[in-house]
Amino acid sequence: MSVKASGARLAGLTRELRAQWQDAKTYWKDAKSQEFERRYMEELLASVDRTVTVIEQVDKLITKIRRDCE
Repeated sequence: MSVKASGARLAGLTRELRAQWQDAKTYWKDAKSQEFERRYMEELLASVDRTVTVIEQVDKLITKIRRDCE
């Protein structure tokens, strides 16, 4: 699997997780759900967003290196 494909897969799975979490929040509406969102979901989603950005940069760098080596 290429770096770009891995980044796209990670982004897609994260969108799915985000949607599932939104659905869960319609049923789970107490202090523990808010704590869970703050402690885990917010940081996870932010970390994945940053990671996808870095993966895109790495993919561009690898593409450039391949072109330069040809």
